[in-house]
Amino acid sequence: MTTGEAGRAAAAVAARDSYGRLLALLSTSTNDIVWAEDALADAFEQALRTWPERGVPDNPDGWLLTVARNRLRDRWKSAQWRRNVPLDIERDAPVHLDDLDPEAIPDRRLELMLVCAHPAIGRAAHTPLMLNTVLGFTADQIGRAFSIPPSTMATRLVRAKRRIKAARIPFRIPDRTDLPGRMAAVLEAIYGAYVIDWATTGPQARPVPTEALHLAEVLTTVAPEDPEAHGLAALVQLSAARLPARSDAHGRFVPLAEQDPTRWNEHLIHRAHEHLRTAHAGGKLGRFQLEAAVQAVHCARRHTGTTDWPALLDLHRALHTVAPSLGGDVAFAVATAEVQGPAAGLTRLDELSNPTDDRARRFQPAKAVRAHLLERLGRHPEAVAAYDSAIDLTHDPAEREYLARRRARLTRAP
Repeated sequence: MTTGEAGRAAAAVAARDSYGRLLALLSTSTNDIVWAEDALADAFEQALRTWPERGVPDNPDGWLLTVARNRLRDRWKSAQWRRNVPLDIERDAPVHLDDLDPEAIPDRRLELMLVCAHPAIGRAAHTPLMLNTVLGFTADQIGRAFSIPPSTMATRLVRAKRRIKAARIPFRIPDRTDLPGRMAAVLEAIYGAYVIDWATTGPQARPVPTEALHLAEVLTTVAPEDPEAHGLAALVQLSAARLPARSDAHGRFVPLAEQDPTRWNEHLIHRAHEHLRTAHAGGKLGRFQLEAAVQAVHCARRHTGTTDWPALLDLHRALHTVAPSLGGDVAFAVATAEVQGPAAGLTRLDELSNPTDDRARRFQPAKAVRAHLLERLGRHPEAVAAYDSAIDLTHDPAEREYLARRRARLTRAP
């Protein structure tokens, strides 16, 4: 790899893996997300100009933090800033930036996530705002995860960031009385990061551990008595345990039923079961505990060699009662098909689908499952049409190629 290629690759890695940590640190030091974003964007732009020519610094994150910190200082010292913006001692005191050590960058992302969950910000913006500012996902990625047009999502994010500044929301960990009211939004954001990461396979996939894996574990130390925090940690760990088996040696997508269980991560599975036991001891059942239990049943195939579909059907029925969702409803239909047959699964899928809901009509997993069930029923022309819809809605190249192979097999069948 040439110096130029190495420099650009290092900048890409930093943008993917360090953006959220750096932005959280700058934001909590300046009390302004928008300024921090602008300064960090300038730092990445300079990295793309200089690293390919001069080489990658020994501490890329420290280099980016230093450049961004200098950009903020330059802005505060500018004549235009001094003329147009009233002095704010708390905001403009240089000690906040001087305290940042480029050689020892702490992780302040959880603190910023709790800021994004402040009651002064609209509830609908809490999770998308965390995914964007703290976890570094784009409006396009978040929009797809929420089945919302990217332009609409981008507008919501801009408004939410302005609201933080206008309401002068303090950048700090809330006290014990405030924390429970914000936990649900933080759990949803970490779950959202898990969903977006999980939807990406092949060369673009993030390596284990993912950001969701790390933050879910950290959250259990902040709220050790919250059963749902432990349930979420177990859910993410059980899912991450199967990541190595989701692609074959050629980078092709491998569905769960065809994966080699020996490639699953036994350590992550064991740690997830510890979290599930802790959650169970809390005596309060919730959505993430049920979803983690579903994943635990799937992972049990590593030792039993079979999948306990009746147990999965019971869990999905309970999950549908506690926290119905598009993804949960599709999985409920799959479990129904495995226990009661593909016709019953298809009926369940139709019962759970809302033809007037645009999100439901464009939900890719529902299209893929419909195609599979129609194929099992021998209704090949309908299955081909359903595969076409699923392929059109699939953004991941590896999964799209897998669906295309399934469709091609049907068109060749007599």
